[in-house]
Amino acid sequence: MSKQFDVVVIGGGPGGYIAAIRAAQLGFQVACIDEWKNAAGGPAPGGTCTNVGCIPSKALLQSSEHFDHANHHFAEHGISAKDVKMDVAQMLARKDNVVKQNNDGILYLLKKNKVTFFHGRGSFAGKADGGYEIKVAGKTEESITGKQVIIATGSNARALPGTPFDEVNVLSNDGALRLGGVPQKLALIGSGVIGLEMGSVWRRLGSDVTILEGLPTFLGAVDEQIAKEAKKAFDKQGLKIELGVKVGEIVNGKKGVTVNYTNAKGESVVLNADKLIISIGRVPNTIGLNTEAVGLQLDERGAIVVDADCKTNLPGVWAVGDVVRGPMLAHKAEEEGVAVAERIAGQHGHVNFNTIPWVIYTSPEIAWVGRTEQQLKADGVAYKAGSFPFLANGRARALGDTTGMVKMLADATTDEILGVHIVGPMASELIAEAVVAMEFRASAEDIARICHAHPSLSESTKEAALAVDKRTLNF
Repeated sequence: MSKQFDVVVIGGGPGGYIAAIRAAQLGFQVACIDEWKNAAGGPAPGGTCTNVGCIPSKALLQSSEHFDHANHHFAEHGISAKDVKMDVAQMLARKDNVVKQNNDGILYLLKKNKVTFFHGRGSFAGKADGGYEIKVAGKTEESITGKQVIIATGSNARALPGTPFDEVNVLSNDGALRLGGVPQKLALIGSGVIGLEMGSVWRRLGSDVTILEGLPTFLGAVDEQIAKEAKKAFDKQGLKIELGVKVGEIVNGKKGVTVNYTNAKGESVVLNADKLIISIGRVPNTIGLNTEAVGLQLDERGAIVVDADCKTNLPGVWAVGDVVRGPMLAHKAEEEGVAVAERIAGQHGHVNFNTIPWVIYTSPEIAWVGRTEQQLKADGVAYKAGSFPFLANGRARALGDTTGMVKMLADATTDEILGVHIVGPMASELIAEAVVAMEFRASAEDIARICHAHPSLSESTKEAALAVDKRTLNF
């Protein structure tokens, strides 16, 4: 007889392991299945985020930023650092260690919360009395039964049709994080989060980087004013970003990759590169779930169809994170995982999609929450805007990083904050105040009246709130 659990979670990424822990906290007998392996073949929970996404990319960004500062910014601080060299192997080893620490931390948390962990691929075997039979294919094959099932199988990199990833010359986010040396010429297709972050890492280390983007606008989802400010900074750094291109034939040869494309002017261009990173989005991962065994409904993209509460078409089966609708963000998956565990317990878990923050960890960082100015115009919402440049912020001057601004958008009548957009130092941390404010439906005046520490970057948020009422104090 197979082992029986109240809740079985398929997938150990941010949505899955968090859902498992929260369900265990609520008193359920929980199993979590994850197939990710480390170099030694052992379990490596944490999903794309921990293994080949958010965590390793931030480790490389940090290393490359240190290198960039040592080469270009230490002198102004009076620090002499000549002949600074980057040991790429050591940088990658540090990245791998950071990943392992996170993997081990998740395994510890699952054990601490008495979640039974299964290392292998989980799939539906069929319906069982009071639930579903789940097959776990690992070193050995076994079956378990779950009264409730939470699917959190994440997403995979989207390949360009006709150009498969070989992770040698044509790279996904996975291969981009494992480059053994600095390519002389690096091409990227897609100027989204992955493209900009990976392009930044290797540019700082000496690569000649060209990013090709099919859309005519840069970072179309970002507030237009913020995107323009970011583009100006990237151009100054030497990151070549071509917009409105049409990619044609790509030839993957022994010595590198040739990308043929048409630029925005209609001219044919041949780009030769040592490596090509393709970052044109991600697709839901339902491969091998055996959804047909139970009749689980998928949409035309291969995503699992869910309602507003993450319920699928099957009773007792839920799905969260990248494998369902909504933004493919680790923190969105976590919130859905918690909410589903609480709904199973009869509570009222809730995820507010309007206050999910977005971050791009380039330099300058870009972060935002809520609606952009162009969205408010399209929605016909009367609004007020206020912005404050880091150039006028004392802490930013002391840091030596005065690029960018904080921008706040508020309802013209009620003054409720509708969106906050930041480009500049530590934007990823500063955005948290805006998320809290919007969750509590604060007004711009509320932020303007709150005392912020001096000197701090957060004063720029206060000043942007003051600017909504045209009464900045330091600009």
